[in-house]
Amino acid sequence: MNNTSTRTYAYIAAVLYAAIIGLSFLFVKMTVTIADPIDVLAHRFALSLIVVSIPVLFGWIKINLRLADLWRIIPLGLLSPVLFFAFQAFGLVTSNSSEAGIIQATTPIFTMLLASIYLKERSSTMQKMFVLLSVAGVIFIFMMKGSSMSLSNFKGIFLLLLSAACFAGYGVLARPLTRKYKPLELTWVTLLVGCVVFNVASLGIHAFNGSMADYIKPLGEPSYLGALAYLAILSTMFSTLLASYALTHLEASRMSVFTNFSTLISIAGGALILHEPVYGYHYIGAVLIIIGVLGTNMSGRKQGLIKKELPN
Repeated sequence: MNNTSTRTYAYIAAVLYAAIIGLSFLFVKMTVTIADPIDVLAHRFALSLIVVSIPVLFGWIKINLRLADLWRIIPLGLLSPVLFFAFQAFGLVTSNSSEAGIIQATTPIFTMLLASIYLKERSSTMQKMFVLLSVAGVIFIFMMKGSSMSLSNFKGIFLLLLSAACFAGYGVLARPLTRKYKPLELTWVTLLVGCVVFNVASLGIHAFNGSMADYIKPLGEPSYLGALAYLAILSTMFSTLLASYALTHLEASRMSVFTNFSTLISIAGGALILHEPVYGYHYIGAVLIIIGVLGTNMSGRKQGLIKKELPN
């Protein structure tokens, strides 16, 4: 497979990743009305790990990892999902979803900074401008919705910033690992980390409160199971595989800007499924995001991106 075809498939994977993540917010809303968020995460990663382990257990796919390999990949799983979701959850305790959306839009900026330091990725001035344009598109949509950020809520904003930084760190750390390990191997280990951490936390809380029955109670709700299946199989397992594959062939800074594209998918999903209204500012923000995503990934091709060998 030539380099052009490989990059095309990588971009398709990145778009699918953004689409799946964008729609996941709808299903998260469905689950958290039935179960505690920590229980949702515990169930989500347990189901994800079970599904991804099936082809491994039957010998259809081989995972050849030594203990040293596990220790090398575990920090990736700690960055995301563990720290990413933890900081986001605690940040949302004192912040609102709009503030979280605005801050999450800064992930490509964090990624570009970390990638330039750790991976020695060099981006052109035009690429930087297009990244900022994409970020501006997301912020514009939230601001026009009447959202604002209160500096008085410093703790919540700080935790949400840490969440965005962890997600950016995940993309940067995953980039060199994709050259050593297969996407399924990275996915399996990160899901294992998430499953262990969130289930230990959930069961520990229920044991302390004497409410162990509440851990399995939501599993009796058909609507919960349906939403959980989407979150576990598509939004967690499959999206991680797509991200790992895309990062094998795309620079971290190019991949990260697709996270803002998921905002458009979320708006479209809300309009089509929940019949939420779409206003003119949504279209303006959408144009800014699309131009930013396309510009980031197309600019620099003619002049060439200065690449250096990734660290081992």
